[in-house]
Amino acid sequence: MAAETPVAPVRGGIRGEGPSRRRFALRPRRLVKGAVVTVGVAAFLVFALFPFYWMFIVSLKSNQDIINLKDNPFLIQQFTLSHYEFLLTQTDFLRWILNSTIVAVVACGGSVIISIFAGYSLARVRYRGAGAIGWGIFVTYLVPPTLLFIPMTVIMDQFHLVDNLLALMLSYPTFLIPFSTWLLMGYFRGIPKELEDAAMVDGCTRFQAMLRIAIPLAVPGIISASIFAFTLSWNEYLYALSFISSVGTQTVPLGVPSDLIRDDAYFWGDLMAAALLGSVPVAILYSFFVDRFAGGLTAGAVKG
Repeated sequence: MAAETPVAPVRGGIRGEGPSRRRFALRPRRLVKGAVVTVGVAAFLVFALFPFYWMFIVSLKSNQDIINLKDNPFLIQQFTLSHYEFLLTQTDFLRWILNSTIVAVVACGGSVIISIFAGYSLARVRYRGAGAIGWGIFVTYLVPPTLLFIPMTVIMDQFHLVDNLLALMLSYPTFLIPFSTWLLMGYFRGIPKELEDAAMVDGCTRFQAMLRIAIPLAVPGIISASIFAFTLSWNEYLYALSFISSVGTQTVPLGVPSDLIRDDAYFWGDLMAAALLGSVPVAILYSFFVDRFAGGLTAGAVKG
């Protein structure tokens, strides 16, 4: 009698059920998950980009097309570049762009440099009252500018800085430095202290260790603080309204509504063209440093 050939057991308990079948069973779940993620991302992109699309199409419509309620408002019926022509030739918009750039670069640069030293000292150097100073800086950032612009106006008037861009360069750091210091303080705390200790054992001073070790490792956090500081300076309106009066020294957030809104008349085409062009410098800044910006925010949130 011939010996029976043993049958190898089938993985899964039932013949025909193997890894390929299980993968096929999981495929609908992956498809559903991918579809949900795709729909969510698409909805977010529509929500985030729609204001720019609206500014773009309104800036290219004629005045009759803008107030026309019969046709589709999301399409351009009568194309024109007259709003951009008026903005660039009949107003001081280019001067406002230059003023905003000067103020934002100076205020941002000075604030970030001061914040680097302040944040590093609060994160690394042990001295009496360091914790209280850190919390004091954070609380200072929470004070709304609406409570400060009146005394700040008095101070600027005493120093004869009213209607001068220097007034904005000196007042903007009052809210830029606390925010940037708090952000960088949390980032410096996440850098291993042993790296700086090893550098000081090799002969570096504390200042050299900060310049050669801590600051290069904190570049993503510094870029994040710089972008935030530049954006806040570029979009600031209240201090500019309080300190600046003449057209030649106005910034974009102040000059656009002052010159393009007269009494109860809103020149929507010109306003949208100015808003679109005014957002270009910030958009370019974000596009160049978006990777480091996101990395700095993530690292600062995790390490802080």
